[in-house]
Formats: sequence, structure tokens, C-alpha cells
Amino acid sequence: MRFVIVGAGRVGLRTARVLREEGHEVTLIELDEPTRRRAEAAEFDVVAGDGSREEILAEAGIDDADAVGALTGDLNVNFAACMIGSHRGCRTVMRIDDDYREEIYRKYADEVDEVIYPERLGAIGAKNALLGGTIRAIADIAQHLQIVELTITSEAPVEGYTVSELQLPADATVLAMSKDGSPFQIPDADEALETDDRLVVLTDFAVLGDVRQIVVGDPTKPHAVGAGGVN
Repeated sequence: MRFVIVGAGRVGLRTARVLREEGHEVTLIELDEPTRRRAEAAEFDVVAGDGSREEILAEAGIDDADAVGALTGDLNVNFAACMIGSHRGCRTVMRIDDDYREEIYRKYADEVDEVIYPERLGAIGAKNALLGGTIRAIADIAQHLQIVELTITSEAPVEGYTVSELQLPADATVLAMSKDGSPFQIPDADEALETDDRLVVLTDFAVLGDVRQIVVGDPTKPHAVGAGGVN
């Protein structure tokens, strides 16, 4: 496949390297000369110029590209590049800063194929490393919602119960389940919850701690779990 990436900075250049390692063809667009030289030193084809300008995108081969990644630190440049790419029939991916408000994410998400925020993705990775192996953040859905993967331990209050007996807080719900390392599936209400089973849960941040104690367990905080919930 062929890709045009606007922005040869940290995010753009790293993305280009991954794509090239997988055998794809990549052309970068970069306005800043020192940044452009670094990309050229890495043996990439680089077009000098403003990636929000249609003639620069055309020079980079947008008409033959499968997708355009607008990955600069400038939201206006990224949005303009995506609009031009969409008009030319390309899949569009736009980088946005995590500092922008959630309603701005939603606005731009309607205009392009994919919105990414590398700072948030990096934070999720760091959080997973800090949390350890029994809980893993998968995605931040909104400022207060997150999808997490949790692994049931022998200390978990729910160990031995069935899915139907699992009582999570009102602001949390089980989306999928995996047993014995198998692919995730919609959970069966009669399936028993056993050590090392994995659950994918959509949860409000406010109750994430409670969800973790129920599913993962905390030997310092005993619980009784049943039809009445957590006590």
C-alpha cells in the first residue's frame, strides 16, 4: 500500500518507519528543514512544504495514495490535509492534541476516518505498566469512560461464580470474556468465572477501583459477592 504522511516529527517519522518495515511505500511532507533532513537521512522520500496545501499533497502523490496520515502538531494543518485527502478518495487519519476538549474530538471524528491522540495512547501504555498484569487499559472512550481487560485471580471475590451472578457497579458492564487463552467472545450467562479468565469491561473511572477489587481481588480488602452485590 502507499501512504502520504504529513509531518516528519516524532509521531510521523516513527509511523513511517513501521509502515516501511512492513513493506509499504511512504512519502513524507515536512515544512521544517532540520526535521526534513532527519527524515531524508533515514532514507525516506520527503516533499518540502506545507502539508495543508493541495499542490504539496499532489506533489507527494496523494492521488495514488491509499491513505493520508496528518500527524503534525498543528491541528489546522492536519484538518486541511485530511479534507483534501478525503476529496481525493483517500482514507484519512488525523492527529489531535489531548489538550483539546472532548467535544472537539467528536466534531473532528465526524469529518475524518480516524482521529488519534498519541499522548493519550502513550499514557495508556504507561498506565498499563504501572497497573501490572491483572488489569490492562484498552481504550479511553471519553473523559470518564474506559474499556479495560481484567484477569481473574484466586483472590477475586467472583472466583467460582457464574457470569449471571457477577454483580458489578451500575456504571460498569462486561463486554467480552476469554477462557484458557481463547479469543474473546460474548459471555455466556452460565459460564463459571475461574482463575486466569479474562474479562473486558466498560467502566466509569469513578467505579474502576471497585471493579478491579471485584474481578481481580485484593487480599487486604475482603468482600462478599452475590446477588446482592458487593458488601
